[in-house]
Amino acid sequence: MATLDTKLVDVVGDRTVKVLESAIGVKTVGDLLRHYPRRYVVRGELTDISALQEDDEVTILAEIFSANTRTLQGRKGTILEVIVTDGKSKLSLTFFNQAWREREMRVGRQGLFAGKVGVFKGKRQLSHPDYELIADGSDVDSAIDQFAGKYLPLYPATAKLPSWKIAQCMELAIGALDEVEDFLPEQIRQEHGYPSLKESLVTLHQPQDLEQAELARERLTFDEAFLLQLLLVVRREELRALKTTARVVRSGGLLDAFDQGLPFELTPGQREVCSEIESDLAASHPMHRLLQGEVGSGKTVVAIRAALAVVDSGGQAALLAPTEVLAQQHLRTLEKLLGPLAQGGKLGANEHSTQLTLITGSQNAAGRKESLALAASGDAGIVIGTHALLGEKVAFQDLGLIIVDEQHRFGVEQRDALKSKAETPPHLLVMTATPIPRTVAMTVFGDLDISTLRELPLGRQAITTHVIPVLEKPAFMDRAWSRILEEVSQGHQAYVVAPRISASTPENSDMDFLFGTTSAELSSVEELAPTLHSGPLKGLRIAILHGQLATDVKDATMQAFSAGEIDVLVSTTVIEVGVDVPNATIMVIMDADRFGVSQLHQLRGRVGRGTSPGLCLLVTQANAEAPSRARLDAVAATVDGFELSRIDLEQRREGDVLGANQSGTRSHLRLLRVLRDEGLIDLARKDAIATIADPEWAKHNLALAKSLALLQDDAASQYIDKG
Repeated sequence: MATLDTKLVDVVGDRTVKVLESAIGVKTVGDLLRHYPRRYVVRGELTDISALQEDDEVTILAEIFSANTRTLQGRKGTILEVIVTDGKSKLSLTFFNQAWREREMRVGRQGLFAGKVGVFKGKRQLSHPDYELIADGSDVDSAIDQFAGKYLPLYPATAKLPSWKIAQCMELAIGALDEVEDFLPEQIRQEHGYPSLKESLVTLHQPQDLEQAELARERLTFDEAFLLQLLLVVRREELRALKTTARVVRSGGLLDAFDQGLPFELTPGQREVCSEIESDLAASHPMHRLLQGEVGSGKTVVAIRAALAVVDSGGQAALLAPTEVLAQQHLRTLEKLLGPLAQGGKLGANEHSTQLTLITGSQNAAGRKESLALAASGDAGIVIGTHALLGEKVAFQDLGLIIVDEQHRFGVEQRDALKSKAETPPHLLVMTATPIPRTVAMTVFGDLDISTLRELPLGRQAITTHVIPVLEKPAFMDRAWSRILEEVSQGHQAYVVAPRISASTPENSDMDFLFGTTSAELSSVEELAPTLHSGPLKGLRIAILHGQLATDVKDATMQAFSAGEIDVLVSTTVIEVGVDVPNATIMVIMDADRFGVSQLHQLRGRVGRGTSPGLCLLVTQANAEAPSRARLDAVAATVDGFELSRIDLEQRREGDVLGANQSGTRSHLRLLRVLRDEGLIDLARKDAIATIADPEWAKHNLALAKSLALLQDDAASQYIDKG
């Protein structure tokens, strides 16, 4: 008898295992049983070919009458047409670009064929049907009994491993399966009315009815949610068990001086989040908090206040940014907001002041040496940097707080490398300007405390967004350039964003297939800037910005743009986050259909940051029916980032969000869908919290402890780890 851990070779044979492993990546009985059906086809009585109706799901027993492969007219590819007969009527089976099947479609051979009846040029056909050819000399009646009259599962399959072969392997595995140890606590299972683990696995592959199959699927989906929530809740408790240096807010220090000098009032939301963070910092266990907020909601000020509270306590804060442009922008923002308070160590400096320093990979030797010394001595209370902060030579005197900006740009190992530079576990604040749907937050960041800034600071202006369909209304493009001229004439500035740097360096070429475009058609920074300079924007001061420019050039360009010395900045998405130029009021995004919903929302957040309203124009060559137009229309219709984040998630593979497609690992999350299964995730979270309320839970349920350990070892959980 087999267990879920039994190697498949012991059940289905060596040759079959090799095909299974190469096609769908399974090695054990458990792996195979968790290759779940996509859907079921209801097999009824065998159907007379003459009685077939269009759109019917059918199963027929027929004999191959002819098979012929021909080249498609007017385009690449081939079509294999197989004519089958039941002795009275004929039916066409068509297979596109699968000429290899002709070898097994021998005239006179019988088989079972199943699929949806279609009509092409007045003739009924099955396109790409499932089929099982009956071996010569086999018992036709027993083959029919095996194939028809059931709810037959259809599996994610490949050309070398069709669905019916997977079903045969499933039957062998289920036939050999012994009792399965159920890790779900019995009380939880009974409370929700779920079948046992073995019953669920068997039923999902061999259902007697669809209601039974649906309950089995719900149980297995809940399992995924429960194990994941248990992982996150346990990790949260482990983090709270760590000891660190409490950073109690000190009155009359640098933080108070900063607050007194602020030229604006904090919003109620900012004050609430600051209070949460101050409470965390004062605790004896390290803070692990996610700060999410709309574009321009004031996360940076909240983060600065946290850093200053730590500096007041004698510690240091490190701010980790994903790009040099953003790191430089953070330095300028902090210098502007702190003013004299950032002049520590200089003659006449404020008594409460500190120093700021920047560490990046492109610094010259002298600048890097000075920055390293300031960080190591503790003279720099706030150290800003890119991945260069993780280098071996970077040391701190007392690293008390790590702030990670745009957390999704960094891996766990990188954050751990920075943590290792602290004597005691540092406090951690991770920030994202991409609003996260509640269920995603629960599923990915369930081990972090989450703070959300929804309101915009007083004075922040509205942003209007319009789609410009250049193929349908080419005159609108001229109007877009005219709007830039109008804004500049009023003393304002503009961004023009392109998806790639030059004709030879496509920025988003991996999206060509998804969006139906080719890189050759796309706008590029280096082609667009001179075209605008000599054409519709002639006379304006235009500069370019992209990631391949030298650091000093990028920094000089951004400083000049911030100072109003540049009218139009033609850029890639390097300006997506963190760039704050209040005088910029208009943005034109070329080939906007090349960008995701959240990215477009981030980009347009660069305008309307001052006292004048913002305008964002989304230029596209996509036609009105294209899916990409629906994305652009959604962005134009709302500035609610949380609503857009749900739309974004609905339109993307969830693996991109949850890390399910990390290379080298099969994801734990095969059934769970974070938007669809919100109710299950809620239940699972409550049950996970209740489970670990018993400090002896692992001893009482060894199977659950083992399942959790397997998930912890899974590479996918490394993506989920945000601490």
